[in-house]
Amino acid sequence: MEHTDVIIIGAGPAGLFAGFYVGMRGLSFRFIDPLPEPGGQLSALYPEKYIYDVAGFPKVYAKDLVKGLVEQVAPFNPIYSLGERAETLEKDGDLFKVTTSLGNTYTAKAVIIAAGVGAFEPRRLGAPGEKELEGKGVYYAVKTKAEFQGKRVLIVGGGDSAVDWALNLLGTAKEITLIHRRPQFRAHEASVKELFKAHEEGRLTVLTPYEVRRIEGDTQVRKAVIFHNGTQEEKELEVDAVLILAGYLTKLGPLANWGLELEKNKIKVDTTMATSIPGVYACGDIVTYPGKLPLIVLGFGEAAIAANHAAVYANPALKVNPGHSSEKAEEKAPA
Repeated sequence: MEHTDVIIIGAGPAGLFAGFYVGMRGLSFRFIDPLPEPGGQLSALYPEKYIYDVAGFPKVYAKDLVKGLVEQVAPFNPIYSLGERAETLEKDGDLFKVTTSLGNTYTAKAVIIAAGVGAFEPRRLGAPGEKELEGKGVYYAVKTKAEFQGKRVLIVGGGDSAVDWALNLLGTAKEITLIHRRPQFRAHEASVKELFKAHEEGRLTVLTPYEVRRIEGDTQVRKAVIFHNGTQEEKELEVDAVLILAGYLTKLGPLANWGLELEKNKIKVDTTMATSIPGVYACGDIVTYPGKLPLIVLGFGEAAIAANHAAVYANPALKVNPGHSSEKAEEKAPA
């Protein structure tokens, strides 16, 4: 069994920042994450999407934010166990024991769960042709904008991802049509305003309330048939790609069986980010508490709280207050 002071389950933005603070306290730590690279959803789903609500960055690519977080934690020599899913969590005397999908067992004095939304998969429409043309022009995420260079793109959805990508692909895609099944959008008001401004200027097309009837093609998407869900009127669109951004189905996976107090697939925490199991803390999208908002910036704050309390649990000689980072960084960072 391999031991560190703290195990961090999840190497997304909250997990990475939690690792930084654990390292600042002079403790060793290991990340466990089922994805092949750090960054969580930012790396897996939208690395080339701009993020606008991180303090100090007017806008930053998701992949660049991840790169910065990885560089920030690097001086503290984190151990990455990537491509491994945490399967079980048990208390073994004074230590926590975590076993993974690869059969490895790791121990630590404290655990931080920063597993994002848990296991996630895209919400599919169930339209004829969708499954058959997946990977042949039907997409559920954008890994690189270059995939859509010069293409006629239909985007389906009304949340932040759909609206943001409609705007981000301007100048890359040849044509962009966004449809949403309701006239109202769930995306940020400023983004929706910018979307309709682009629509009025003729740079893209917005159609509501429309849904996909079917997707047609052979070795590649050729056409999408959409319909007005009030009048049932159909429109045929010649497209090269259909980008379905209708959200994600999430589940806790093995975490659900760890004996944690849960509320609607989220882990309940108190003001110290402590879970119902002493020594186990949580932060980021996986947690819930009164007033919780699913924002990256709040995840960073939760990570700092969770990490400092976990550090004291792992080493009671420490104080919860870490002091100012400007005073501690050179002192704590390994040579």
